Amino acid sequence: MTDPAAEPTRIAPGLWIALALIAALAVLAPLLIVLNAPPMRGDAATLAEIRKPKRVVPKAELPQVEPVRLAELPMDEARRFNATIPFATGPNPAARPFVVTGAADDQARAVDCLAAATWYEAGDDPVGQRAVAQVVLNRMRHPAFPKSVCGVVFQGQERRTGCQFTFTCDGAMTRTPSAAAWDRARALARQALAGYVYTKVGHSTHYHTDWVVPYWSSSLDKVAEVNTHLFFRWTGWWGTPSAFRRAYAGAEPVIAKMARLSAFHAVGGDPAVLAAEGVAVDPATIPDSAIPQPVTGSDSNTFHVALDRAMGADAFAALAIRTCGERPFCKFLGWTDRGKVPPAGAAPNAGQLETMSFSYLRDQAQGFGKALWNCGEFKRPSPVQCMRRMPITPAAVAPVPIPAEPDAAKRAAMPDGLTGIRRKGDIAPPVVTVPVPQPTPAPAR
Repeated sequence: MTDPAAEPTRIAPGLWIALALIAALAVLAPLLIVLNAPPMRGDAATLAEIRKPKRVVPKAELPQVEPVRLAELPMDEARRFNATIPFATGPNPAARPFVVTGAADDQARAVDCLAAATWYEAGDDPVGQRAVAQVVLNRMRHPAFPKSVCGVVFQGQERRTGCQFTFTCDGAMTRTPSAAAWDRARALARQALAGYVYTKVGHSTHYHTDWVVPYWSSSLDKVAEVNTHLFFRWTGWWGTPSAFRRAYAGAEPVIAKMARLSAFHAVGGDPAVLAAEGVAVDPATIPDSAIPQPVTGSDSNTFHVALDRAMGADAFAALAIRTCGERPFCKFLGWTDRGKVPPAGAAPNAGQLETMSFSYLRDQAQGFGKALWNCGEFKRPSPVQCMRRMPITPAAVAPVPIPAEPDAAKRAAMPDGLTGIRRKGDIAPPVVTVPVPQPTPAPAR
């Protein structure tokens, strides 16, 4: 008689079949889904490029800010691709609060630039606007971007391609929000600049709508989804809170494209008047034939320009921005008096600087871009647009020859008692004594 406990347990044939089917489904189901999914209609090179993983930028190397370049995919295919990018695992800490500082005009320009970014990018949606505002402030604190609000929002706006926020270069700003919508956008911008933090997007520096695929999307960490927008941060150290330590510039550039929305950006007065008269000039309208040449071949970033008064002072800034193009550093100096323009290759002297009519300086590394006018020649709506007048150093005066000392006979014939006249040798020059400071005695203990 055998021991039943020693015999192996027998599995019914039906159970074996069920287990085999479950295992097969676990393997085949995902494969069938992939094989039977509608194929993406993008070309093979495009699909390979957007799927290609990018390297993590090391801490010692500043990451490059790529231009906004979109893969050519239909909307439904773009959404399908975006859904395949997983959300990053691990913590998503909130950014630190930011409070804007600086002069009142600079703060007002920051508010209006931020409001424009939120309205044009997210529409009249307060949640989307808060998310966009947080990305702008995150960028401003990151060393890869300009360190002013307007500098971040309008980075690359002078280029037909390469602008970081597409509304600044795609013609979207020909639309204007209603007065009520603009007031709401400005109110949210003020809150963001007074310390409000939208925590959901963390330290995101990039975002896009879910129906497009930028070429950078698969190389960054996807951290949040807000309505139809997806938010990303850099991978590695550059996406951590420690990287967001850059100080605010404390000053905001005047943006000509904002003139219709903001009196603080108007280069010629009230924005309503500008809109009616059409004098807020878009740099993109300046033709190539009007762009001057640099001062020398070795210095392609400096321009000395004879300005035509007929074009109007408000067009000087547009000409300067168009001339500077994509240069990260550019110096544009202009004179309405052609006779004052320095000769080719020569630096302006003090007299030429004093008579300069207009100047524009851009330093992208510092997030700085500013246009200034000679307010003695052109009236401006705000003194912050005026150049500081430079004192001219007086020309060297030739020394007056000292007459020879008269002989004794002539000196005897000179009348006495003339006040204010002293003859050589009458008195010795005074000795100036400089007191030596004495050390302060140490207090008694």
